[in-house]
Amino acid sequence: MTSVEERVAGDPGRAVADGEAFGRLVRTLALARRHRVFLPVLASAVVLRLVAMLGFQGAMWFPDSYDYVSGALSLTPNLIRPSGYSLFLWLLSPFHSFALVVLVQHAMGVAVGVMVYALLRHRFGLPGWAASVAAVPALFDAFGMQLEHLIMSDTPFTFLLTLAMTLALWEKKPSARRMALVCLLVGLAAVTRSVGLPILVVTLAWLVVRRAGRRAVVAGLVAGLLPVALYAGWFSSRTNRFGLTYSTGIFLYSRTMPFADCRKIKPPVGELPLCIDTPPAKRGRSQFYIWGRVSPFHRLGARKFTPDIENRAGDFAQRAIIAQPGDYAETVTSDLLRTFRWHHPPFPDSDTYDYYLFQPHPPQPPSTAVARMRPYDPGHVTTKVVRPYASVMRVYQRYFFVRGTVFGLILLLGLGALVRRRWDALLPWTIAVVAIVVPPTTAEFDYRYVIPALPAACLAAALAFTRRTGETDDVTDRREPVHAI
Repeated sequence: MTSVEERVAGDPGRAVADGEAFGRLVRTLALARRHRVFLPVLASAVVLRLVAMLGFQGAMWFPDSYDYVSGALSLTPNLIRPSGYSLFLWLLSPFHSFALVVLVQHAMGVAVGVMVYALLRHRFGLPGWAASVAAVPALFDAFGMQLEHLIMSDTPFTFLLTLAMTLALWEKKPSARRMALVCLLVGLAAVTRSVGLPILVVTLAWLVVRRAGRRAVVAGLVAGLLPVALYAGWFSSRTNRFGLTYSTGIFLYSRTMPFADCRKIKPPVGELPLCIDTPPAKRGRSQFYIWGRVSPFHRLGARKFTPDIENRAGDFAQRAIIAQPGDYAETVTSDLLRTFRWHHPPFPDSDTYDYYLFQPHPPQPPSTAVARMRPYDPGHVTTKVVRPYASVMRVYQRYFFVRGTVFGLILLLGLGALVRRRWDALLPWTIAVVAIVVPPTTAEFDYRYVIPALPAACLAAALAFTRRTGETDDVTDRREPVHAI
C-alpha cells in the first residue's frame, strides 16, 4: 500500500471524522449563502438587544409587574388578569434572576422575527430580501425591544401567537395533530393575555373556513380549550368560580364611562352607585374609573374585584352600550384611530407612557414591592442604568419604531392580499385585526397592545406579493429547498 493508503487504513475513524467535518462546513457555508441577506439583519437585531441589556441591567418595571412576580412566588391565580405569565416566571424561578427572564424575552423577540422570515422563505418562496423586510418590524421596533425588557406578559404572548401562525401555515395541508398543537399554543396565549380568547375563536373559525376536516377541527377545539379549562379550574380552586378573572365586566364598565348617561341607561337600584354626574366632556380616561381615588367602585365596598361587583359592572356596561350604541362606537373608534397616528404622543397619560421608554432614570419598584420580590431574585431587583449603552438605546428609540401610519399601510397590504385571493393571509391578518380592535372595544387603547399584532400584520402584508395558493404549489415543488435558521 502507498503511504496515504496506509495512513487511512491505520486510522479510518479520523478520515471519516474529517469527511464529516468537511461536510458540515460545506452545509454551513451553503446555509449562510442562502440566507446572506437575512444574517446581517439578524446579527444587528441581536447586537441591539445586547446593548439594551448592557445599558439597562436587570429588568424594567411596570405596575402590573409586581402582581406577576407575586403570582409566580405564591402560585395563586390573579383576580384581575390571567396568570399565564406568572407561570412562565415560575418556570424560570429556580435561576433566581430577572436578568435571565429579560434575556429569554429578548430571545423570544428575535425568534419572532426569525419565524416570520423562515415561514415566508420556506412555504411561500419569497426572495431573501423580501422576507427580511417583512421581519424588520418585529426585529427592530424600539418599543417592542423595550417591552422585551419589561416584566410583562406581552413578549411571551407575541411569541406564542407567532409560533402558532408559523406552524399553521408551514405546510399547505397540515395534519390534525399539527392543528391541535397550533390551537394549544393559542390556548396558552389566552391564559397569558385575555385577548387570546377571541383569537382562539378566530383560529378555530379559520380551521372551518379552510375546510381542514372534522378531525382537525375537533382536535383543535379540544387542544385549544384544554389550557383554558385547566386554568379556569385552577382559578376556581381559589375563588370557587369557574373562570379566568373577576375583571371582564369591570374593564368593560370603564370603557363606557366616557359617555355613560344614567338618564338614558336607567339602571336598577343595585347599579345606581356606578352612575356619575360629571358631563362627558369633562370626564377623565376610562381606566380612571377603576383605579382613580374617586372611582365609583369605592361606593360598593373595600374589595373591588369580587363576583358581585364584576356582575353589576358588566350588567351596567351592557345596558350603556345598548342604550347609547352611537356613543360607544364613537368612543371605540376614537381610541382605535390612535393606533394609526404618525407621531407617538404620550397616552393614556404621561406617567403610563414613561414606562414604555428607555429612560435615564427608569421607574423603580417601591420598597414594599422590592421586599416581596426578593425571594425571586435576591441580588438585582432594581434597574441599573449604564452609559453609554443606555444612551444608545434612548437615541435609538427616539427614531426607530413603527409609525402608526406605517402600521396602517401594512394592514392595508394584508387586506390587499385577501382581495387578491391570497387566502393564506386570512389567519395572520385576522389575528392582527383582533389584537388591535379588542382592547379599545373592551378596555382602552394602549401602545403596547399593538406590538403583538406587528408580526401577524407583516406576514399577511408579505403574502400580497406572492402568487395565489394554487399557483405557488407548482413553483414550490420545483424550487431549491430553503432551510430555516
